[in-house]
Amino acid sequence: MKVFKYIFWFLYRIWFYILMAIPILVMLPLLLISILKESWYPFFFKMARLWSKFILIGMGFAYSIKREQTPEAKKSYMFIANHTSMADIMLMLVSVKNPFVFVGKAELAKIPLFGFFYKRTCILVDRSSPKSRQAVFLRAQKRLKTGVSICIFPEGGVPEEHIDLDGFKDGAFRLAINHQISIVPLTFADNKKRFSYTFFSGSPGKMRVKIHKFISTEGLATNDTRMLNEKSRAVILNQLQTFQK
Repeated sequence: MKVFKYIFWFLYRIWFYILMAIPILVMLPLLLISILKESWYPFFFKMARLWSKFILIGMGFAYSIKREQTPEAKKSYMFIANHTSMADIMLMLVSVKNPFVFVGKAELAKIPLFGFFYKRTCILVDRSSPKSRQAVFLRAQKRLKTGVSICIFPEGGVPEEHIDLDGFKDGAFRLAINHQISIVPLTFADNKKRFSYTFFSGSPGKMRVKIHKFISTEGLATNDTRMLNEKSRAVILNQLQTFQK
C-alpha cells in the first residue's frame, strides 16, 4: 500500500510540472509580446491568473477565498502571506485581481519555461547578498510608480515542516511605509498539506484563503517597521490557529 502512495506522489509531482508548462506553451506568443514593455504588464498578469487557475484546477485543488476587505482597482498595495508551498504563487495570483509583482527567490528562475518569464517579470532576490537585497528596494520603488502592487512572502523562505509560521523579515513593511501603501495580509490554510516542498507528499483537496482587513501605513515612519511587522504576523498566525481548530 505504501508503494502505491509513493508512486502516486511521484506522478503527482510530475503532473504539476506538466500543468505548469501546458498553458505557457499555448499562450507563448502572447506572453512573449506582453513582456516587451513594462506598461503591458497588466496584460501579462491576466494571463498569469489564467495559468494559475489551470494549474490549481488540474491538480484537483478546490480553492475558496473569503474577503474581509477587497482591494480597490488601480491602487497599489503590499500583499503578504505565509509561505509553505510552490502552489502559493498560483493561489496568490487567483486570490488577487490587482496587478502585482512578486519579489521572490532567484533560484526559481532556473525552472524551465516558468523561469524564463519569472526572471523577466518578477523582482528577484538573492537573500545571501546584501547588494541584491538593496537592489530589491530600488526595483520595487520603480514598479510601484507604474501603479502596480508588490507581493512578498515575508518569512524569507519556506519554514521547516513543524513550523506553522516563521518570523517575518522587515523588507516588505519598510517598503510599504516608505510608499505609504496598505499591507494586505492573506492566510493560506491548507497549502502545506496539499502540496508542500516535501517531494513525497500532497493530495487533491481544499485550499482555503482568508484576505484580512488592510493594515494602514498612513503616518508611520521607518522606526515603526518592527511594530508593523509584528502586527501583520499576528493577524496571519491567529488565522492559522483558527483554521486548525
